[in-house]
Amino acid sequence: MIHAAVMFAIGCYALALLFNLWRIVKGPEPADRILALDTMVINVIALLVLYGIWNGTAIYYESAMLVAMVGFVSTVAYCRFILRGDIIE
Repeated sequence: MIHAAVMFAIGCYALALLFNLWRIVKGPEPADRILALDTMVINVIALLVLYGIWNGTAIYYESAMLVAMVGFVSTVAYCRFILRGDIIE
């Protein structure tokens, strides 16, 4: 039963990734694109955790943590680039 629930959740998050990709392509402003990119990172983290549950291994939890750290840094860097025009002062 848990495998069916995990597969349903994976399908929902995959659909959410497609909607986020659409928002990145069609976003009218850079802020919309930044928000969609950050949401995509969160969805990828959820997919990694769900895949780890499905396989029964813990290595995907660590990779989800790495993706979270890289996603946070990239979101901050992209926001600083949009606001100031440079990343490193």
